[in-house]
Amino acid sequence: MTGAANDTPQEVPRISLTFDDGPHPIWTPRVLGALQRAETRATFFVVAPLARRFPRLISEILRYGHGVEFHCTEHVRHTEQSREEVEADVRDGLRELRRQGVCPRFWRPPWGVLAPFTAEITCAFGLELALWTEGTHDWRGDPASEMLERVGPELRPGSIVLMHDGIGPGALRSGCGETVALVEGLVERIRFLGCEPGPLDATLTVGTSPTSEAFSEQERPVGT
Repeated sequence: MTGAANDTPQEVPRISLTFDDGPHPIWTPRVLGALQRAETRATFFVVAPLARRFPRLISEILRYGHGVEFHCTEHVRHTEQSREEVEADVRDGLRELRRQGVCPRFWRPPWGVLAPFTAEITCAFGLELALWTEGTHDWRGDPASEMLERVGPELRPGSIVLMHDGIGPGALRSGCGETVALVEGLVERIRFLGCEPGPLDATLTVGTSPTSEAFSEQERPVGT
C-alpha cells in the first residue's frame, strides 16, 4: 500500500468514491447515472465472473471515464483460503479483465480482510492494495440519509469511501437504490468541505492499511 507525493499542491483536495461487488445489470447503470448527474467519477472494484457476464457494463464504466479495478474472482475472505487459492483467484480474475482491455492497478480483497500472504501476492502481480477509510455499510440497506449522516462527519481530504453497486455475499438488502440515492448528497457534502470527489488515485492509497473500519465489513453474515 503505497502512495506518491503530490507534485501539485494547488489542486483541490480529493476524496475518492469507490464501489464494490459489481457490475450488476440493474444497479450499476443507475449508479453511473447518479454519478453523471453529479458530474463526478468513481472507481469500480469488479468481480471477474460478473465482468465476463456483463462486458457491456465494463465498457460503459470506462466510457464515462470511471476506473475499473480488481476485487476478486470468488468473494471469499483470504483468511478462509490457502495462499495457492488466492493466487489462482487473482490470476484468473486479472486474465478475465485483461481480455476486456482492463489492466488493473489496484486490488481490494473481499471484505478488506488480509491474510499474512496477501501483501506478497499483491507485489507478485504488480498490484497495489486499496482498502478504504470510510465505509457506508450500504449492504445493510440503511436509508441514504442515515448513511450520509454517519459518513459525512468523518470525511477528510484523502478519504476513500466504500459503497457497493452489486449485491455481494451476506448483503441484507435486495437492491442498491439507497446507494444510488446517496451519491448526490455525498458529492454535495464533499464539495461543501472544499474537496472534489473522484476516482481512486495512487496519491490517496496511503493510510489504507487494515483498520477497524475496514475490518467492520466482516459484520456481514456469512452464507446469506
